[in-house]
Amino acid sequence: MRIAKSMLAVSTPFGVLLGFYEAFRIHWYLGTLMTAILSVLLAFTWLTVRRIHSERHRDLTAKQKST
Repeated sequence: MRIAKSMLAVSTPFGVLLGFYEAFRIHWYLGTLMTAILSVLLAFTWLTVRRIHSERHRDLTAKQKST
């Protein structure tokens, strides 16, 4: 399991880049569509992480004020 996680972390970005290359090679609009979909996924991921950080910060400050 230790080796599998690191292999997955390295091979996934290469697979995405290869997918972009092939999409643009087939048709430019397919590559553009793939870029748009990945941009939306990254935006939602960023919003989720930002929300988790803000809630964690809010909980820590509330805990410190109560003690």
